[in-house]
Amino acid sequence: MLILSKWPQKLACLGASLLKQEHPPSSTLAGEIIKQFTMAMLWKFMRVAKYSKTALPPKVKVRGIPTHSRHSSSKSVPSDFAASAPYSNTVELLGKSYPQDDYSNVTEKILSKVGKNLHNRKHHPLWLIKEQVKEHFYKHYLGRRGTPLFSVYDGLSPVVTVQQNFDSLLIPQNHASRRKEDNYYLNRDHMLRAHTSAHQWDLIHSGLDAFLAVGDVYRRDTIDNTHYPVFHQMEGVRLFSCHELFSSIKDGEGLQLFEQGHRTAHKQECHTMEAVRLVEFNLKQVLTKLMTHIFGDGLQVRWVDCYFPFTHPSFEMEINFQGEWMEVLGCGVMEQQLVNSGTIIRPLLNPYQHAQFGMEKYRLELEEDLVHKPKRTGIEDLA
Repeated sequence: MLILSKWPQKLACLGASLLKQEHPPSSTLAGEIIKQFTMAMLWKFMRVAKYSKTALPPKVKVRGIPTHSRHSSSKSVPSDFAASAPYSNTVELLGKSYPQDDYSNVTEKILSKVGKNLHNRKHHPLWLIKEQVKEHFYKHYLGRRGTPLFSVYDGLSPVVTVQQNFDSLLIPQNHASRRKEDNYYLNRDHMLRAHTSAHQWDLIHSGLDAFLAVGDVYRRDTIDNTHYPVFHQMEGVRLFSCHELFSSIKDGEGLQLFEQGHRTAHKQECHTMEAVRLVEFNLKQVLTKLMTHIFGDGLQVRWVDCYFPFTHPSFEMEINFQGEWMEVLGCGVMEQQLVNSGTIIRPLLNPYQHAQFGMEKYRLELEEDLVHKPKRTGIEDLA
């Protein structure tokens, strides 16, 4: 997880001036600003007051804010709807009505954040980072016809079903991450997504084999120097065919993606060790290049083994910042079951999160707690 905390006033003023410009800055200047901005956001700042967790009253009106300009190649869904309650026990959000029940716990303050789409506001700091990541993937990963391999989805609705947010990712029914205390539920069936991974199953089974998903996510966190109830995530998925994975390997014609084996600490029961090692190498190489692109050369990186319900093996990347190791993202080989479930079965592998043999999953979480104090930053609408 990349923690974006309070940045110096001088840099904030620079960011604010960029937002007010009629024309975008030069690519060189923008790149330097983003680099300084991203590193500065890692600075720690004092603990602030707890975020209100008062339940949403029966009647609430929350003005939605329209999505601003976005990259022409991005797939987006407008979010310029109002959030209101036409009658008691019902909340209307993003053009749809949701009946409240004993699970409803979304707050008025949180609803006021839905629809802002800060990551799509041109020249906003989050937009700058998103565009830099997109530019990197568009430039370095091309399809057979020279077009970008990865498609980008930055306008998917933050309202998802419980099935999308948890079940589709193999998260157990009794897992702590499902608790009401940790999530914002509209009712028992719908909630504000806790991660962009909630869209992964749908995108994979729509036929996509390489994509980036970007959006605001919501968790019931108390504000401190590393947490805020609203933040942003970016993650990516890629599926590999047998040919794509082994074509560059000398005498790799006889190598296979699958086997009927046993699950170990290093692989799933259905994957061959050769395939897992290649995907792991590719995944770590891609993510290291991405972090170097964002933070610059000379970056110290280390990998730590970890656990996620939807990937195996799983890893976290840490970078050395000001003498301390800080986690910036999680990744891994997607559980084969996630790709096989449904009507589409692909013999593919995936490194990080829900997918299968032939798929890589990269995720970069962009914390938004650096941008929730406009008076300190000089930028009007940051969260």
